[in-house]
Amino acid sequence: MSLSRTLLAATAAISLAMPARAGSEITIEDAYARASGPTAIAGAAFLVIHNSGDEDDRLIAAESDAAKRVELHTHIEEGDGVMRMTEVEEGFPVAAGSMHRLQRGSDHVMFMGLTAPWEQGKILNVTLVFENAGRIEVEIPVDNERAEAMPMDGMGSHN
Repeated sequence: MSLSRTLLAATAAISLAMPARAGSEITIEDAYARASGPTAIAGAAFLVIHNSGDEDDRLIAAESDAAKRVELHTHIEEGDGVMRMTEVEEGFPVAAGSMHRLQRGSDHVMFMGLTAPWEQGKILNVTLVFENAGRIEVEIPVDNERAEAMPMDGMGSHN
């Protein structure tokens, strides 16, 4: 492994270990992003939102210069096992004292029209916009090699 790949991997590991915080209510953990290949035009980010406050909140938008458009998406079963990805304009609720997991096959941040290839270890600067907590800046490492099981219940929220 080259020195630059080693440094990128170390940076990604540090980013995963250090959660983003807004005050003491919202914490973002275990963030990573994936694209389907070096010529991909779309990618997605996954993370865990913890709300340790006494007030419900909602992730209402995401912004990044990593793509021309960034939206909040989920997968909806259309029947016969066919899943369709769709934008969730109302965002993702995060109840007080609980968490919401954005994961593959469920809720996620969708990036369309990537502005540059998502290479392994690259860091994406993303702003998550919450209804109450406001804007939270998050550094999300690209990890195209990460394996993660699909959600068993098809839902992104876990209390």
